This record gives sequence, structure tokens and C-alpha cells, in this order.
Amino acid sequence: MIHGEKIPDSEMRKDLVELNGIWKSFNGVAVLRGVNLDLKSGEIHALLGGNGSGKSTLMKILSGIYRKNAGTIRISGEECNFLNPSQAHESGIYLVPQEPKIFPNLSIEENIIIGTSYTLGSKTEEIKKMGQQLGFSESLSRPAGILSIAGQQLLEILRGLLRNVKILILDEPTSTLTFREVESLFKQLRNLKNQGIGVFFISHRINEILEIADRVSVLRDGNFVLDKPVAQLNETTLINAMLPDDRISKKIEETSQKKIAEGLAPLLKIRNLTGEAFNGISFSVMPGEIVGLAGVVGAGRTELAEGIVGIDKNVTGEVIIGNESFSQRSPGRSRKKGIVYVPEDRAAHGIFLDLQNLYTTSSSILSEMGKLFISNKKERQLGEYFIKKLGIKTNGPKQISRTLSGGNQQKIVISRAMACNPKVIILDEPTRGVDAEAREDVYDIIKSLIDLDVGILLISSDLEEVIRLSDRILVMYRGEIIEELSKDESTIERVTSGAFGVAG
Repeated sequence: MIHGEKIPDSEMRKDLVELNGIWKSFNGVAVLRGVNLDLKSGEIHALLGGNGSGKSTLMKILSGIYRKNAGTIRISGEECNFLNPSQAHESGIYLVPQEPKIFPNLSIEENIIIGTSYTLGSKTEEIKKMGQQLGFSESLSRPAGILSIAGQQLLEILRGLLRNVKILILDEPTSTLTFREVESLFKQLRNLKNQGIGVFFISHRINEILEIADRVSVLRDGNFVLDKPVAQLNETTLINAMLPDDRISKKIEETSQKKIAEGLAPLLKIRNLTGEAFNGISFSVMPGEIVGLAGVVGAGRTELAEGIVGIDKNVTGEVIIGNESFSQRSPGRSRKKGIVYVPEDRAAHGIFLDLQNLYTTSSSILSEMGKLFISNKKERQLGEYFIKKLGIKTNGPKQISRTLSGGNQQKIVISRAMACNPKVIILDEPTRGVDAEAREDVYDIIKSLIDLDVGILLISSDLEEVIRLSDRILVMYRGEIIEELSKDESTIERVTSGAFGVAG
């Protein structure tokens, strides 16, 4: 039981966690580069950084999900090497993940006690009391599947509180919570502080960090570049710490853009589009224009893209193609209307990894490959055409996609979109997981598309990429577009500030 009286002052501010020289690489790419970090009893230590900076990776190492490549972990002065999350739990460490993990057909109480030695009913009153303090009022006997995303997040927090936790890790805990729920959570975190619990608090919301944290560390490119008490910090200091040293007050060198002809009608107009993760979104895309959609994870960018093409049907508002309002949307109907979506997760949603690469390329236009049976000749010719056009490094159109590099897989996914002769392409993280050479190849493909008057909505967490490529940038924060920036206004500080909710 973690709820109790305030611990003596003599026990406060002792070192709970010491991470020294932590290295972690994935596929030869260093994500953490010998970082040092500590946490004291009764402290809320916020971790801030851009997407991909290494925050979640470091916390997954501490909680036993990942194994470090080098460095030491000390818990209350004792060196530990966790092989799995269970060992971390035994040392009093609990990670509340950004995406809740629940068993929808089990009761809420069963979900909370799962993985412990507690029996059903043995902790009911304690869970109810903790739930009340968090503003969680659902009956514990109801199936967890009825909970909203916010409710699932609170269930995860209750799991952590029920265990004998000394170190609580919260990864974006407020991303799905209402203002009132955030207030309740912060009240509970302050109670935990008074009991000597240490909290690592990962968030993109700078205003919340300044409100709840005692100390803030900023991670950039696998290294900590700032570690200070929150009393010495403000929004500007934190934003500047996240920016690359050579980019402060500089506009990123822009890729040559095609000048958009005046008087042209928009290819795509979005009017007041609203869904679960975004609200009141309106913008347009012109022929030969790249509109960048910038923001951090959780801003609602991917959800917006899925709403536009009809993957998510529970949206309101208008999608207008040319002068025609497009309702009853689905990915197939969107392709026929000229809108194609290249998803963020190519392995899960964009490519047939275990099939010949030509099958991915042709999958969007199978009706054109033959009336009754697919013409193998047409399909092969299509594959060969895009291999040559996009510079795909492969043994031929029949090579299995899984055996290609990440960059060449991405080109195959883009070839699938291009095969439709689209009017508008939505590119969601188009250079994710590709090397530098393939990244430049993708940029060349994008430039060739705008030369054909294709409109592009570019979603990317790489703010330098968005600035380099885009004619205009829409900055999303918590489901809303809070700024629209012209090319001349698009500096790394301006876009970064907006992405973290500090509109300028």
C-alpha cells in the first residue's frame, strides 16, 4: 500500500535512481549516447524532448522492457540489471505507458490486480479509495472494455498505485485526459511526493511540466542538454534547449519549390473537420503545393489524415475535392476521387512484406490489371516502371519486399500511391526509418510530384524536414491547428514553439 502518512524529512531527497553512461542502439543506430540521469525521493522529474529524442527508450530500459547496451542502473544505491518488467516491479518501478494495455473482457478490478498475488475482492476498498482520489468513479465490476481512452489511462495509473511503488514513470499521462482529470492526477502526484515516491514525468505539454515538476531534463539526439530546477526555467528556455545548436534563429535552407500559379482552385478543401482526436480543422491544398502538418506525437495529425480518407468514419465536417463535397468516405473511394494516403507504419499498413514487391505497387489499381484475371505482364511492367522511375534498389519486381532496405520499402509504398495518378497524396512520416541517402531520394520523389501539380499534405515529426519541404506549415497542438505559417515565417523556433503549445 503506497498511501500513508507523510514520510520524515530525513528520508526525502535521497537518491532513488541513478542512471550512468546509458547507451542504447537499434539496428546500429544510437538512440541513447551515454546519458546520465537521477531521481530523488519525493521528486517529480520531468523529461522533455522532441519525438525520437530517446525519452521513452530510456524509461523502458529503467522499467525492464529494453536492455541497455552499456552503462549502470542503481536503485537506492544498489546496482540492478533488469531482464524483464517483473524484476523492475520487484524493485518498486512501475511504468504507466502512453498507450493503455487492458483486457477488455475482464472486469476493471481484475485488470488492476492482474500480475499481483491479490485475489478478487481483497483490495476492492483500497482501489475504490484511490480511484476516488483520481476522479475515477466507474464500478470495478464492469468490464474494462467500456472505458474511454481516458478511463483506460486512469486504470493504468491505478495499477501502478496498487503496487508497492517507489518509482513511478508516467509516459504522456495527460494526453487523453480532460482538464478536470489532469487536476485530479496532479493532486494525486503531489500526495505521492509527500510520501517519498519519485516520479519521472514524460510530457510534451510545457505548461503542465512547469506546473507539476520539481526538475526538468531535456533530451536531444540521445543526450541530455539541460537539467535544472523548474524554478529556474520558463517556456522559452525549454523550447531553446530542444533546438539544434546551429539552428537557433536561422531558417533552414529550403528545397527549391515550384511557384504555385495564381488563380488556381484548391485540389482539396477541409472544412471544420472534427473527430475524437481533433477539432474544427479547416485548410486547403493547392495544385503543386506542399502543406506541412507539424506537431508532436498525440497532436492528432495521423487521426486527421485517417479522417480525411475515411479510415476513421466517426468524423463530422466537409472534405471537398475540387468543387465536390465528398461524403461516405473510405480508402477505396478516396483513391478513386484522387486522394491517396501513405501511412506512417508501412510494415503494418503500407506494404506486403512477404510478397513480391510488384504486388504492393499494383494493389491500388487491380481493376486496371485485367478484366477477369490479372495480367501478369501488365503487373510486371508496372513494377519495372516504378523501379526505374523511383530508383528502387532491387533485383527486380519479383523480389520479396521484406528483403529490401527500409528506404526501398518506403519507395515501394510510394509507388503504390503514385500508381493511382492521384490529385493529392497524404504522406505520413515519409522518411521514418530510412537512411540519409534514401531520405534524399524520397525528397526528390516529392519534388517530382509537385512538378506534376500533385498536392501534398506532409505529416512529419522531423521539424527540419517539414520546414525544408513545405510551402505552408500548419502547426497542430492537442487536436487543433494553432498556427499557419508561410515559408518566410517558418523558422525552427517558431514551429517548435507551436508544436509544444507556445504559439508565437
